[in-house]
This record gives sequence, C-alpha cells and structure tokens, in this order.
Amino acid sequence: MTTLQPAPPSGARGLSRVRRLRARVELFARTPLGPLSVAAAAAGAMGVLQVADPNEAGHYPSCPFLSVTGLLCPGCGSLRMLHALGAGDVVAAFWLNPLGLLLLPTLVAYWVAWLRRTVTGRPRGAPLHAAWVWAFLVVTASYWVARNLPGLELLAPGPPPGG
Repeated sequence: MTTLQPAPPSGARGLSRVRRLRARVELFARTPLGPLSVAAAAAGAMGVLQVADPNEAGHYPSCPFLSVTGLLCPGCGSLRMLHALGAGDVVAAFWLNPLGLLLLPTLVAYWVAWLRRTVTGRPRGAPLHAAWVWAFLVVTASYWVARNLPGLELLAPGPPPGG
C-alpha cells in the first residue's frame, strides 16, 4: 500500500519544472552539442535566406517597428544584408545594415569561444563587463536615431551610393 501525500502547491510544482528545464539548458550549453546546434540553425537560416530572397516581396513579413512608426530600427535591412553576405557581396551587405555587418565578427568570436569552452571543458569566463554592455546599448541607440535623421540617408538600408 502507498500512503497519500498532499500535492505540492501548483507554484512549487511549476518552479520545480523551471529548475529542471534550466538544468537541461545549462547542460546542453556546456556540451559541444549546444554551439554546434546553434551553428546548424544559423546555416539553415542562411540557406532559407538564399532560397527565399528577402528582396522579393511576400517571402517575409515587414519590420513591425517600421510598419507601425514609419521609422527604421537597428535591424532594418538585416535579412537583405545576410542574403547579400551569403551571396558573397560584402559591399552590398555593408550598405544594407552597416552596424549589423560590423557586429557579426564579434558574434562569431563569442560562438568560437563558446565552442572552445565546451570542447576543452574549461569553465565559463567572467561575464561581459557592464561598460561593454552599456557601450553596445549606446552605439545601438545612436545608430537607431542616426539612421532616421534627415541628411543621414546613407545609414538607411539600400544600394551603395552610385549603385
């Protein structure tokens, strides 16, 4: 015979699920399967971008921020930038989203460091210093404002000048 125990409050049960899920995600992130899965997803997304050209209407939804406000966000032009980059046209990629293109090497460097950490078993290093996070936020906000100012149309997604 089994004894009946009162069920834990629903909040406690939910918290336990969250902890188990967090533990699984952390374990996944600490094995090479984590960064390799992210690389596979990125390669798949780049493949989709090469097949379904974002320059043709109807393949992707438009930017919600642009649709609502009529203003460009920092990410406007990113799909077309990645499409151009996948086609090997770095100049066009730059003119579609300069900040996005300039940040890609940093993103790749963080991915390589993550993969190296999982393969070697080294513990995770210190998180980014707050000054770097603030610098990124200031640069992104400044870029967001600048690409919507009259006279700075060069920052709007489009073909290179004279092209």
